[in-house]
Amino acid sequence: MTSHSSRRGLLGMAASGAVLSLTLAGCGSGGDGSDGDPVELSFLLDNTEATISTAEALVAAFEAENSDITITTETRPGGAEGDNIVKTRLATGEMTDLFWYNSGSLFQALNPDQTLLNLADQDWVDSLAETFRAGVSTDNGLYGAPAGTAMGGGVLYNTVIYDELGLAVPTTWAEFMANNAAVAAAGHHPVIQTYADTWTSQLFVLGDFYNVLSADPDWAEKYTGNQVKYATDPVALRGFEHLQEVHDAGYLNEDFASATFDDGLRMIAAGEGAHYPMLTFAVSTIVELYPDTADDVGFFALPGDGANGMTTWLPAGIYAPADTDHPDEVKRFLAFVASVESCEVQTEAIGATGPYLVEGCTLPEDVPTAVADMLPYFESPGGTAPALEFLSPIKGPALEQITVEVGSGIRDAADGAARYDEDVRKQAQQLGIEGW
Repeated sequence: MTSHSSRRGLLGMAASGAVLSLTLAGCGSGGDGSDGDPVELSFLLDNTEATISTAEALVAAFEAENSDITITTETRPGGAEGDNIVKTRLATGEMTDLFWYNSGSLFQALNPDQTLLNLADQDWVDSLAETFRAGVSTDNGLYGAPAGTAMGGGVLYNTVIYDELGLAVPTTWAEFMANNAAVAAAGHHPVIQTYADTWTSQLFVLGDFYNVLSADPDWAEKYTGNQVKYATDPVALRGFEHLQEVHDAGYLNEDFASATFDDGLRMIAAGEGAHYPMLTFAVSTIVELYPDTADDVGFFALPGDGANGMTTWLPAGIYAPADTDHPDEVKRFLAFVASVESCEVQTEAIGATGPYLVEGCTLPEDVPTAVADMLPYFESPGGTAPALEFLSPIKGPALEQITVEVGSGIRDAADGAARYDEDVRKQAQQLGIEGW
C-alpha cells in the first residue's frame, strides 16, 4: 500500500503542492558544482505530515554536511492519482532528481530497469536488510534507499475506550466484532473509516494477508502464476467480507465517505472512535499532532479466523530517475539516507514507528504505545509475514476504489473481489507476467 504505502502516495503534475525551499547551508564537504555554485537537487514526496517532516529533517542534516548541494522539495497527493503522475513524469523526462515512492509491487510497475538510476554498485547497499533490498530490486539492479521504518498493518485502537469497557485485545475476527458491538452499545464509533482518502480503505484486505499466507504459504507464488483468485479462495475473500461486515453492521462513523486520513487520526487519538485500520507509520503523525493523547492509541494485528500475526510493510524508498542531471550528488544524498546517522535524524524528527532496515540502527526505549504493541510481533518467531505487494509484482491499481465501494455498501464482497481479480489480470498482462 502504500505505502505506503503501504500508502500509494503521489501527485497531480502542475498541481503538485507547495514547493518548500530547504537550503540550510553548513560547513560541509564534497566537490563544488562546475561553476562554483551549489548543485540544486529537486525532491518529490507525498504530502503526509510524517513524510514531509522526515524529508525536511534529512535534507537539513545532509545540507549541513554538504554545502555544495541544496535540495528543494515539492509535495504530491496520495492515491492512484499520484501513481499515475509519477509514471507520467518518469515517462516524459520530467521527474525530479529524487522522489519518495513505495517499494514492492508499485515500485516494480515503474519499469525500474529503464526509468531509474541503478544503485547496485554503491557501498552502502550491503548495509541494507535483505528484505528491503528485495523490495527495491530487479534481476538487473537495485534502485532505492530506505525512507522510514518497517510498518505493521492492523488496527490502531483507543486504549481509554478499551479500559472503560473492560475489553481485551482481540485475536480472532469474532472477538473483534464482539468488541465492536460493545463499543457501539456504549455510544462510540466502533470502526473509523476515512474514504475521502481512498488509499486508507485497503487495510481490511491488505492487512489480512498474514492470515491468507498462514492458510497457504505458497499463495503469493500461486497468485503471481494466475493459479489462485481472491473471489474463489474463501480465505483470501475474507478481507473483502470484513469490509462488508463492519459496514452492514452499522459500525462506521457517519462521515466515513467524507472523512480524511487526518480526521481518522484525530478521532482515534481523541477517543471519538475505538478502531482505525491503518499502517503504523501513522503513529508518528499522532505523536506530533496529538502529543497529550498519543499514548492512548495502541495497536493490534488484524484478527483472522486462524493463526494470529501481523502483516508487515517495508519502508518506502527514495529513488532517482535514470536521466537525472546530477547522478553523483544524488548518490551522495542516498548514501546519507542509508546511514545510521540518517536513522537517528529520522527518530529525532518524528520518533520511531518500527524497526529500521539499515545495519546498526536502533530504536529508543521510550517508543509510543502503538509501536511498543507492534514490536513483539517482529520479535516472535512466525509473528509476521510480508504484505502481498512484497512477494508478488502484481497489485491492481483499482483496489482502493473497489474497497471504498465494498466498504460503503455500494457492492458486496464477492462482487468486489471478482472486480479486483479482473483488475489484477489487466495489470499482470501489462507487466508481461508469464501465465496471464
